[in-house]
Amino acid sequence: SGVMLDHGTGIIIGETARVGDGCSILHHVTLGGSGREGMRHPRVGKNCLIGAGASLLGPLVVGDGCQVGAGSLVIQDLPDRSVAVGVPAKIIGTLKNQQAR
Repeated sequence: SGVMLDHGTGIIIGETARVGDGCSILHHVTLGGSGREGMRHPRVGKNCLIGAGASLLGPLVVGDGCQVGAGSLVIQDLPDRSVAVGVPAKIIGTLKNQQAR
């Protein structure tokens, strides 16, 4: 359990953000908010990998076991075990095994 902040430089995690157990967050990741009330930051599920320089913005949900590529901009929900990359992020695949990373 726990969260790994790999090369923890420049990581921004907003006030209402939630990060599940077993996640790895690389350097310069932003879990940023939108709006002024309630849950305005991302909720990241268990066992996710957030690549260097990725930005996850707003009250979105990243499902368990997802991988977000370096430099990606996530602005909508990702279902469990999705692999998403790009600006804006698009789902390019699905991991078949929860322990894939």
